[in-house]
Amino acid sequence: MMFTQLNPTIPLHVLGKGDGYAIGMIDYGQEHNLIWVTALDSSGEIWCAPNPTVRLGRNWTMGRGENPLIAKDKAAERAAGEACEACAGTEYEHAAVCT
Repeated sequence: MMFTQLNPTIPLHVLGKGDGYAIGMIDYGQEHNLIWVTALDSSGEIWCAPNPTVRLGRNWTMGRGENPLIAKDKAAERAAGEACEACAGTEYEHAAVCT
């Protein structure tokens, strides 16, 4: 087993949990998924997310667009009544529909 502290942290999205920063990575070996130790933005919780549930977000400077799975996950969050990142903390936070 190997634990790697990430410095700097890596911004990412954990499917079903939301956006956050990977602060570490656990590698249990060749027969296991990598585990991303992630601090979530919305709740401050620390989760250990297996590699298949972790996605990098869009990065304009790298030419990487929004991952379709992230877009789908965020749409599901909005449908559940949570404000999107652009609306959070504004007068639109509790609107019926985020755009």
